Amino acid sequence: MADVLRIQDLRAVSGRLLDAVEERFGAELDVSRAGVDLYWNVDLRTAFEVSNDPAAGIDVGQTSDDLSELRALLRGPADSMPVLWHDLQHLAGVLRLLAYLDLPGAGEGQS
Repeated sequence: MADVLRIQDLRAVSGRLLDAVEERFGAELDVSRAGVDLYWNVDLRTAFEVSNDPAAGIDVGQTSDDLSELRALLRGPADSMPVLWHDLQHLAGVLRLLAYLDLPGAGEGQS
């Protein structure tokens, strides 16, 4: 069952990775000091429908927008349902930034 996604496993690995991020970068990370706000993004349909030319599905994402959207989600009513396709993309943008900052040389000049 290697192709089965268990949410419990995803939650556990996310916690483990975020613990490592906190150890590496601290409990708070001033992403404005990272020097990268814009990034290349591949539209979801384009990313998973690989038989089509991806050029039309490439756009620009923005880390500051991702953070703003995630904060808005946290401030919203606890019983409101997130829009998964939208909110997960913003979370993915932030996670990709963390991965980028851990690349050798990418985080130089950061404190």
